[in-house]
Amino acid sequence: MSEHPMLTDEKLVELVRSKDKENYAEIINRYKNKLIRYALYLTGDDDKAADVVQESFIKAYVNLNGFDIKKKFSSWIYRIVHNEAMNVLNKDKKQLPLKEGVDFDSGINLEDNFVKKELQTKAQDCLKRLPVLYREPLTLYFLEEKSYEEISDILRMPVGTVGTRINRAKILMKEICQKAKK
Repeated sequence: MSEHPMLTDEKLVELVRSKDKENYAEIINRYKNKLIRYALYLTGDDDKAADVVQESFIKAYVNLNGFDIKKKFSSWIYRIVHNEAMNVLNKDKKQLPLKEGVDFDSGINLEDNFVKKELQTKAQDCLKRLPVLYREPLTLYFLEEKSYEEISDILRMPVGTVGTRINRAKILMKEICQKAKK
């Protein structure tokens, strides 16, 4: 399936738009797991995350001609997933928690692994308590490893606002985690 592993996402989009629609499968393969993980952070539900990503890929395909190839495709597709996830959350009229049990295994010995899992569980519990307003940029920055500029594109806000929200989220997260200890 990976006939074009050396092509950038943007070049692959050009190829899909101009000649070979079949290459859209390569785009899906490149982003499916990352986007499901991101949607899961936002929705807290495996099935909803999968639905959000599937709907997002459909919308991206339908609107592929509207994508500006001078910009990053990854920011564009993450924005579509973000919008779809927000639609799901708004439809439910409640914020769903971060799915527990997301594994960040690093191959460390069992004792370290146990401590890490305990810390991970505590961090997830604290993250669940953050409003989506702060959870989104924090998740994109630390868990999805996006730059401030990419987060700015995804969430459609100024880079300065991204920085402010991440800083506030870290402060809130610290307060929430400290209160949880007591």
